[in-house]
Amino acid sequence: MTTFTDRPNRALLVIDVQVDVVQDAYQREEVIANVATLVDKARAAGEPVVWIQHNDEGMPLGSEVWQLVPELTPQPGDARINKQYRSSFVDTDLEATLAELGVGTLVICGAQTNNCVRHTLHSALDFGYDVTLVEDAHTTSDFQWDTGMISAARIIDEQNASSMNYALPGRSCTLTTTTEAFS
Repeated sequence: MTTFTDRPNRALLVIDVQVDVVQDAYQREEVIANVATLVDKARAAGEPVVWIQHNDEGMPLGSEVWQLVPELTPQPGDARINKQYRSSFVDTDLEATLAELGVGTLVICGAQTNNCVRHTLHSALDFGYDVTLVEDAHTTSDFQWDTGMISAARIIDEQNASSMNYALPGRSCTLTTTTEAFS
């Protein structure tokens, strides 16, 4: 149902699964294993994998903490996008890369749920993409807000709930699990 009638393809976006970003992430090992499974499933289906990596002054481009976690290995030919904002579309060549690949549907996984995953998902819908969020393949960390702690589990649940059945004219967001993705 994507608004891109000339883009029939689907791609997996792996957002910010970097050493520093997921260092203290909720269910880190389980989520990274799910992301690795999604990468394998996308490749087996012949669908592109796009790796997104955030950089800023605390996580400089090319630094050890900027690297993808060692459990994940991009292949030659995989698209790599460097970004500096929460949305992977802002001030990057992601849109041009997806257009070149004929992609109108995105499968999203990665970190951090309440930041780069959320903003990329919303931007994708705003641009006209159909989006599938893999509910067991994104994560974040607990954080302090005002006078209390907000748990990562609650943030993840809220993002999954708010993404379910979310639609804009001509495009929609759905949820899936790692097991069901690319089936």
